[in-house]
Amino acid sequence: MAADDRIEGGPRHVACIMDGNGRWATKRGRPRLFGHHAGARRVKEIVRACPDLGVRYLTIFAFSTENWKRTQSEVSGLMKLFRRYIQREARDLLAEGVRVRFIGDRVRLDAKLVRLMDELELLTSGNDRVHLTIALNYGGRDELGRATKRMAQEVAEGKLSPRDVDETTLARFLDTHVLPDPDLVIRTSGEARISNFLLWQSAYAEYEFVDTLWPDFCPEEFARVLRLYGARDRRFGAVLA
Repeated sequence: MAADDRIEGGPRHVACIMDGNGRWATKRGRPRLFGHHAGARRVKEIVRACPDLGVRYLTIFAFSTENWKRTQSEVSGLMKLFRRYIQREARDLLAEGVRVRFIGDRVRLDAKLVRLMDELELLTSGNDRVHLTIALNYGGRDELGRATKRMAQEVAEGKLSPRDVDETTLARFLDTHVLPDPDLVIRTSGEARISNFLLWQSAYAEYEFVDTLWPDFCPEEFARVLRLYGARDRRFGAVLA
């Protein structure tokens, strides 16, 4: 995409619930993991489109705390896909100026995957062209639970006064504390729910639910959704004259 594709008044931070990989594969008579691999390739295209569209922060929902309920074969296949994605894409992400961060609870993830995640974060830590955040074993309620435990621990240790606890204080303990809140949340595949994704951070985000399955969600459709956002009147609770 060309630099003149930048969206006037477009979002700076876009979060994506990448739904529909399994259904995309099933419609083609293929196993669900085939769809997840196709979805990973689509992520690469969307990330590359971000700079020309004026998107500096992209957060993607890769694996939720609820996804452990899927079949063992699908879960193990997804974990293998995550490891392969990091190993294959690390150099390209570095060269293209993408800074990668992971959010979510890493305790349940296998040691090799966590090591690869740490290495990719360190490798790309100097990049600033696009900030790609990957939500892996992430749930909004789980994040808030972990954040409040850490905050309560600081209160118990005398490092934080209860009188100083407010919205800003809690935000400092979230996985996303170094990121701006999302301006726009996109969910693909025709489902109209937020699925425990960025519950705190999306309080004033705009939402766009599209029918397209994630592997078919091309950069051109991404740009179309961003243009719809640019045409919205965002008041944040105020009444504008």
